[in-house]
Amino acid sequence: MKYVTEFRDGALAAGLARAIAREVEPNRDYAFMEFCGGHTHAISRYGVADLLPANVRLIHGPGCPVCVLPVGRVDMAIRLALSRPEVILCTYADCLRVPASDGLSLLKAKARGADVRMVYSAADALALARREPAREVMFFAIGFETTTPPTALVIHQAAAENLRTFSVICNHVLTPPAIDALLSAPPAPDTPRPRLDGILGPAHVSVIIGSAPYVFAATRHRTPVVITGFEPLDVMQAVRMLVHQVNEGRAEVENEYTRAVTRDGNRKAQALMDAVLEVRETFAWRGLGELPASALRIRPAFAAWDAELKFSLDDHPVPDHKSCECAAILCGAKAPTDCKLFGTVCTPETPMGACMVSSEGACAAHYNYGRFRDPTVAGSA
Repeated sequence: MKYVTEFRDGALAAGLARAIAREVEPNRDYAFMEFCGGHTHAISRYGVADLLPANVRLIHGPGCPVCVLPVGRVDMAIRLALSRPEVILCTYADCLRVPASDGLSLLKAKARGADVRMVYSAADALALARREPAREVMFFAIGFETTTPPTALVIHQAAAENLRTFSVICNHVLTPPAIDALLSAPPAPDTPRPRLDGILGPAHVSVIIGSAPYVFAATRHRTPVVITGFEPLDVMQAVRMLVHQVNEGRAEVENEYTRAVTRDGNRKAQALMDAVLEVRETFAWRGLGELPASALRIRPAFAAWDAELKFSLDDHPVPDHKSCECAAILCGAKAPTDCKLFGTVCTPETPMGACMVSSEGACAAHYNYGRFRDPTVAGSA
């Protein structure tokens, strides 16, 4: 398959691994964060980390939208679904099983009688609202800049049709402020954040926003960024490009994913987002805390389709499970295997934290692809 098969070539991967091994400086340690959860899964699935020299470390970042969403936002949706029987709550599959307060989740709220439905897209939720004019259809929207344009589009369409029974809880978050926080915020004493020598920039997000928004990392923080695709050769080439920048003392934004990402991104998608949504003053992230200007909300012109206003919703800060290390994992302070719940009481079937639920979560990646298992045990199985 074009643009897939050739980026999974084992011989080329071995050649890249040898090149990286030659080019790293033996007395230097390299710490690179893959921001995107899709990259985390690619790295685990294809064993990319095993091909790198011991002094090149890949650190998981907060690029999983379900994982960084605080418990209070999920609680807010659950309260609405359980208290308003006329409401049909729609969201993506990953959101349904995220652990919330009191042992609940949206899926468990459904078992208690709430009308909670899984949809594949924002357009599915809008179509449901058209089919169910006697019900209130609320879409629990989540994601980084990748999934934001479809949400903006359905709000715009609902307004054009004057479809007042459709509304959205907007949980869309922004990538550059999170990277800025990782590079500039002082580390918390209980979860010391690692030194980062470079960032593997997200792929799909960058298709929308382009490469230009990451320039601050290079100019202000002197940290190189290489935007990369999801295939194993993409990731390895991006690691090699970061090694070159570190060795040469450079800090630039480079684009390995040139087949999909441009400097300015998708201008039409950006214009649609800007027309319907605006930046929130602040927003809470699991693992990073309150970050200014790091999320979006619905503009006043579209207030009739803002579920938070329509139903007078309010979210409250809620602590995570006291034994769950999701927060520390999301900011790179710990690895999934550092959590005492990992692989024991916390599995994809019985998740205790969001990082084990989402298809982009670091814990799910490690568990599903067996990166935590003892190779001697695996070999004797």
